[in-house]
Amino acid sequence: MTDTMEHTETVNADTTVLDHWVNGAPWAGASDRTGQVFNPALGIVQKQVRFASRADVGEAVDAASAAWALWRDASIAKRQAVLFNFRELLNQRKQELAEILTAEHGKVLSDALGEIARGMEVVEFACGVGHLTKGAYSENVSTGIDVYTLRQPLGVVGIISPFNFPAMVPLWFFSVALAAGNAVVLKPSEKDPTAANWMAALLTEAGLPEGVFNVVHGDKEAVDALLEHPDVRGISFVGSTPIAKYVYETATAHGKRVQAFGGAKNHMLVLPDADLDLAADAAVNAGFGSAGERCMAISVVLAVDTVADEFVAKVSERMKTLRTGDGMRGCDMGPLITGQHRDKVTSYIDVAASDGASVVVDGRDVDIDGDPNGFWLGPTLIDNVPTTSSVYADEVFGPVLSVVRVEGYEDGLDIINSSPYGNGTAIFTNDGGAARRFQHEATVGMIGINVPIPVPVAYHSFGGWKASHFGDTKAYGPHAFEFFTAEKAVTSRWLDPSHGGINLGFPQHD
Repeated sequence: MTDTMEHTETVNADTTVLDHWVNGAPWAGASDRTGQVFNPALGIVQKQVRFASRADVGEAVDAASAAWALWRDASIAKRQAVLFNFRELLNQRKQELAEILTAEHGKVLSDALGEIARGMEVVEFACGVGHLTKGAYSENVSTGIDVYTLRQPLGVVGIISPFNFPAMVPLWFFSVALAAGNAVVLKPSEKDPTAANWMAALLTEAGLPEGVFNVVHGDKEAVDALLEHPDVRGISFVGSTPIAKYVYETATAHGKRVQAFGGAKNHMLVLPDADLDLAADAAVNAGFGSAGERCMAISVVLAVDTVADEFVAKVSERMKTLRTGDGMRGCDMGPLITGQHRDKVTSYIDVAASDGASVVVDGRDVDIDGDPNGFWLGPTLIDNVPTTSSVYADEVFGPVLSVVRVEGYEDGLDIINSSPYGNGTAIFTNDGGAARRFQHEATVGMIGINVPIPVPVAYHSFGGWKASHFGDTKAYGPHAFEFFTAEKAVTSRWLDPSHGGINLGFPQHD
């Protein structure tokens, strides 16, 4: 899966163990397998998390199914009230959640608060369920006959979320799923699982009935149990492309509706007329925010030859001002999620050098404001990267920014459109004609014009093209209510008491 499955072991009685959350309370389940949860800024294990067996997942689904029988019939006003309460509680206690994110993921506190804010936008959007699930009505389509449509909840839905946004991505999905009247089983990343339980407890406090929202922790066994369970009607997934494809194929083969969001290789094209200071700021922010561990990070800058030297110099100069260290200390960038992942990302620096690229800023040499045992790698800038190098082709998922030099607009566009990924891309230019061409011609799902990370606001939908997205609907926005509801068409006739008779033919118009 996207999350590695090393470090599984039986529970040590002296270690804090995070339970699942089922029926409105912590629940241990039957399995005695656990995984380690690290503090990446310290490089130490801070707790264990239980790993659900297939039977444990089955019990969570059963709880959700039983609760859904009542929740589906709760009024729209009742569901909105729960979400309004949840939003207010989340806003009041966001600092507490942000500290959980920083302790387990490593992102700096300001970034954790930003993640929560973007997730809250979707909660607020989901409160508009009454407007967003309205059907259509056609009166008198034939004599005395009306046709109208209803949108009804699917039932129990599964959410499988990644390590890089342990609060925001679940909020993207479960806010709309609950508003639409579904019950949820969330399987968060085993690397930073505590946020899921924290939000589950907050939902219970907000008035959500027991069993409507459940959390099971674990590895591939738990994931497969959700993908294959006959009572799970839909699956929402975010992770790497190979696993997104696996999730999509497995879940659809078991009759489920699926939206699976995969990996990315996001390019930023810098044209000669661009404001290079703006572009350099954007490249640093989008390349190194959250230590590059986000699917919308800019990992490749396509710099036109005539301005490439100046652009690289401006980026390099800005990188000198960044502080890498413990996210609780007001640093700009924190550690990577695990030592294993840090080592993998670090290996790409040597690969790039051996492929003929120039390492302009080497993050291995960074001075750390934090514990030396943390999983550190500083911001790294690599110039003259050939497109044949794996540092260009692979989703590195770390603070490594590659610069590929191009002859001009056409050359840059060809590189973008040749990528197997199509999540996000950006162009930096002061030429409106070039920007309009780019938004029309780039085969990518989310386009930024002088905006490096073009993640849409909550009332537009999020999603890429090509190998970055499997399924027909995107996340949040209008697509979300389509995904989490099923449309039903009703044809209705109320007869006049005087009407009668038998007619075996087609209805006739008077």
